[in-house]
Amino acid sequence: MEPVSHGIIFWLIIGGIAGALAGRIVDGGGFGMFVDIIVGIVGAFIGGWLGGVLGLHLGGGIIGSLITALIGAVILLAILRLFSRGRTV
Repeated sequence: MEPVSHGIIFWLIIGGIAGALAGRIVDGGGFGMFVDIIVGIVGAFIGGWLGGVLGLHLGGGIIGSLITALIGAVILLAILRLFSRGRTV
């Protein structure tokens, strides 16, 4: 059986969902829903890359992709909020 290959539209949708969820998981202010979704899309690529580097595979389906993207988005949001903590908007 061949591995499932997802298109860019799929990754944008999964990244957007993961970003919205990560925005609710990572507590703190300073970012809105739109920025959280953008960070989620970037986090989806980070999660996929990090999973490949560490050899972690959560499955090839939608749920595995969503969890991978969510982990990357949470990591990225946590880092961004850590560095922006001292700034006021």
